[in-house]
Amino acid sequence: MADDDYVYDEVTGEWRPASEMAAASAAALVVRDASGNALADGDSVTLIKDLKVKGANQTLKQGTVIKSIRLTDNVEEIDCRFDGIKGLVLRTEFVRKR
Repeated sequence: MADDDYVYDEVTGEWRPASEMAAASAAALVVRDASGNALADGDSVTLIKDLKVKGANQTLKQGTVIKSIRLTDNVEEIDCRFDGIKGLVLRTEFVRKR
C-alpha cells in the first residue's frame, strides 16, 4: 500500500494510515496455548486431552506430539497434519507448547 492510503477504523471511528492499521492488526493476533504460551508457525505441541477426530474414526490420545503447526486467521485454532489425517484443525485450548 502507498503511504497516502487510509483505512477507516471502525473501533475509533477515524481514518488511519493503512500501514499503521496493518501493524496494529498483526500485533493483536497472538495465538496462545492452554498454558498461555505464545505459539508460532512450525512449533510442536502436545495434546492435553484425548480428542475424537470427526470423519476419521480415530482418537488422538493425550500426550500425542503434533509437529509443525500452522497458525490460522482464528486465534483459537491451529492447522496441522498427523499420520493418516490431512487438514486437521485443533483448538488451542487442547494443546500445550513443547
